[in-house]
Amino acid sequence: MSSGFRVLSRLGFRRGAPLYLVSRPAPLLGCIAFGVIDRGTNVLQVRPTTVCPLSCVFCSVDAGPASRRRWAEYIVEPGWLVEWVDSVSRVKGCGVEALIDGVGEPLSYPWIAELVSGLKRLGRVESVAVETHGSTLTRRLVDRLAEAGLDRINFSIETLDPEKARRLYGAPWYDLRRALDAVEYAARETCIDVHVTPVWLPGVNDDEIPRIIEWALRIGAGKRWPPVTVQKYIAHKHGRRPPGVREVSWREFWEWLGRLEERLGVRLHYSMEEWGMRPAPRVECRLRRGDVLKVVVVAEGWLKGEVLAVPTRGPRLLVSVSGRGLEEGMVVRVRVVRAKDCIIVARPV
Repeated sequence: MSSGFRVLSRLGFRRGAPLYLVSRPAPLLGCIAFGVIDRGTNVLQVRPTTVCPLSCVFCSVDAGPASRRRWAEYIVEPGWLVEWVDSVSRVKGCGVEALIDGVGEPLSYPWIAELVSGLKRLGRVESVAVETHGSTLTRRLVDRLAEAGLDRINFSIETLDPEKARRLYGAPWYDLRRALDAVEYAARETCIDVHVTPVWLPGVNDDEIPRIIEWALRIGAGKRWPPVTVQKYIAHKHGRRPPGVREVSWREFWEWLGRLEERLGVRLHYSMEEWGMRPAPRVECRLRRGDVLKVVVVAEGWLKGEVLAVPTRGPRLLVSVSGRGLEEGMVVRVRVVRAKDCIIVARPV
C-alpha cells in the first residue's frame, strides 16, 4: 500500500537531499514543515512546500541552498491539500482564512494558482493570503493569482537597496526591482491587497524600516487589512544568526516600535480582532505528551536526525521521530515529547 510519499528527485544543491511529492493517502496534519496547521483560531496555516530558492542570513528555519540542517524537502499535491483544509475547516464553526505560508517560499510551489483557486471554492474559506519574499514574483504571476481569487500578499522585504537585498537573502541573482514592481502592480492594478512585513534586524536595517513603511503607504498597501507590520528578529534554535545582529527583548521591540509610530505618524500595532482573527475550535489531536504508540516510518525527515512516521493504529497524523538508524518501513514504538497545536514530535522508546 502506498504511503503517499514519492521521491521526485535528489536536490543537487542539498547534496542529494530527496524531494518528496506528498499525496493521498498521507495525512497532512502533525508535521510543522508542510500540510495544515491549526493554532486554535479562524486562520489555518496552509503549507504546500518547504522548497526555497533564497538563503536569507536571518532565516529562522534554515531554508534554501545554504541549509545545513535539512535532510529532505516536500511539495504537496494541491487537490489533496485542499481536501485537508476542507476537512479541518469543518470543525471551526466559522469562516476561515487560509494563510499560505511555510518553511520555504510559497511562490516556489508549482501549483500555487491552482491551490488558491481550489481553496477559494471551499465554502468555509472567506479569504486566502500568501506570504512571500517575492523572489519569483512577476506581473504575470500576479495576474494569475488575482484571477485565481487571491485576497492578500504578505510581502516580506527588509531593504529597498538592491545590492543589500542580495546580501541579506543570500542570492546574487535576487531582483529586488522586479519584486517591488510586481507588488506595486498588485496593489494598484488588481483586487489583491498588500500587507508589508519587514523584519527589523537591529544594526542592519534600522534606517531602512521607515523607508519601507513609507513605500508601502505610497503604493496603496492596506486596502482591506493593515498596510504594514514590522516583525521582531528572533534567533531560533534551528535558524541562522547573522553576525552582529542582537536579538532585542520584546520590551525593547515595543518601545522602539512606539517611537517609530510617533516619528512617522503611522500606526504599526494592531490587535487580533482588527486583523479579523478570533479563537475557534481546534481539530482534535488525540495524542498527548507522554503517550506511547507504534508508528511506521514513511519518509526521511525534514531535519537531520529525523524521520516521518504515521501511527499503525489510531489518529491519521504525521509524527516526526528523532532517532538514528530508522529506515522507511520500520515499525517503532515511540513516546510523544511534543503535541502542541497538533504538531507531533516523538522519540523511540
